[in-house]
Amino acid sequence: MPHGVVIALELVGAVLILAGYTLGQLRLLDQHAPAYLVLNLVGSFVLAVIALVDARWGFLLLEGVWSIVSAISLVSVLRRGGGPGGVQRPATR
Repeated sequence: MPHGVVIALELVGAVLILAGYTLGQLRLLDQHAPAYLVLNLVGSFVLAVIALVDARWGFLLLEGVWSIVSAISLVSVLRRGGGPGGVQRPATR
């Protein structure tokens, strides 16, 4: 695969993870919502595959576990009937 494509995939994977994290920290997305978990699952899976191909074992461990935990959490939420939403409303006083 051309190096430029690998770089683009790395950036996409990182942006997906960071988007979910940022939205969660800003309380714009529930960290147990399917949307949040999908962002983490797809982003970490892309980065795990790249780490595997490049034989970057520490990075593979990090991203592989991240994607497995995200997948398990997503399946759990979907089995409980979690909807596709996940937008949190700011608390009011």
